[in-house]
Amino acid sequence: MDGTLVEPDWPPLRHSEVSELLRQFPALAGSVHIVSRSPRPFSAAAVVATRAGRIFIKRHHRNVRDREGLLEEHRFLTHLAGAGGQVPQIFAAASGQTVMELAEWTYEVHAIPPGIDLYEEAISWTPFRCAGHARAAGEMLARLHRAADGFAAPRRKPRPLVAGFSIFAEADPLAALDRYLAARPSIAHHGRVRQSALEALDLLAPFHRELAPLLPELKPLWTHNDLHCSNLFWSDDGKSAYGTAVIDFGLADRTNAVHDIAHAIERNIVEWLVLVRDPSHPEKVPIHFDHLQAMLAGYESIRPLSDDEAAALAPMAAVCHAEFALSEADYFLGVLHSEESARMAYDGWLVGHARWFRGVGTRLIDALRQWAGRRGARAPESGMR
Repeated sequence: MDGTLVEPDWPPLRHSEVSELLRQFPALAGSVHIVSRSPRPFSAAAVVATRAGRIFIKRHHRNVRDREGLLEEHRFLTHLAGAGGQVPQIFAAASGQTVMELAEWTYEVHAIPPGIDLYEEAISWTPFRCAGHARAAGEMLARLHRAADGFAAPRRKPRPLVAGFSIFAEADPLAALDRYLAARPSIAHHGRVRQSALEALDLLAPFHRELAPLLPELKPLWTHNDLHCSNLFWSDDGKSAYGTAVIDFGLADRTNAVHDIAHAIERNIVEWLVLVRDPSHPEKVPIHFDHLQAMLAGYESIRPLSDDEAAALAPMAAVCHAEFALSEADYFLGVLHSEESARMAYDGWLVGHARWFRGVGTRLIDALRQWAGRRGARAPESGMR
């Protein structure tokens, strides 16, 4: 969370474990070789070479993703694939199931999508390599939203590590916060979490007031909620590379398109790690306005926003991080029992980012407001700085 390398939260996948799992997949069973292991901390994952080609295996602890939790994601992926979405194939076992359960673990097996994992080593809150990649990411997100249209599953059940939209989706965020906390025992009675959440609500209140009149115009939609450049596969490593697939739907939930675009802005456009390393100088946090302009232009070349959606993007960008910050705190306290890591989420991220948006971060919010105004006037989309 601060950009440094840390030990993964979970033990790495072992060769014997992979071999046992793949016995349930006759087309993939046999001689296997672990090509690489993911360094990301919230689950254990690996690229595995099989007789049928390379595949991707991901293992979760049941307290993070039980069978039903993974099936929520798989149903969405199945819908997207059927609607032409560029997403990885999910392999089904001989039993027909896509979620395997062994001991305290749940597993999923995916095909490796076409293209290259260009940003394999990149972490969240790091920028695109160039504006061309930002535009391509915007295009991919818009295509994903078009494919998601018509998927009518309800909002996900309360789970750790989900980027939902419920607190600021209500007229009374305080009442919504109380319901959110009550559904998650690990943070429901944690005094410092609640104190931080209340401080964040106060800091973000002006943005909620700006967003509230527009909420009825934001159509519910299942969304990715983590479209960082590292969650895309790419055609090549050139400046004109385009996206070939969207991966990692672990944070997906029923929110709306503007919420998803706001998360893409939050993940790629603002270098938050600079704030983590030097919180006393928030003005030094880089904002990549050229990438922002390119990403929005790419998105609207595929799926133009309504005037209300465009107007909602500025306040949504300020509030979208809040719910996932609390979800991370739930994970760190309820699953890992790590107060130190949880503090990074509920204080460093939830409150720290809210303070930034109320201070020097208004540069980003004002740029989005100006973009929406120019867009409504059909003027050129230039001048973000």
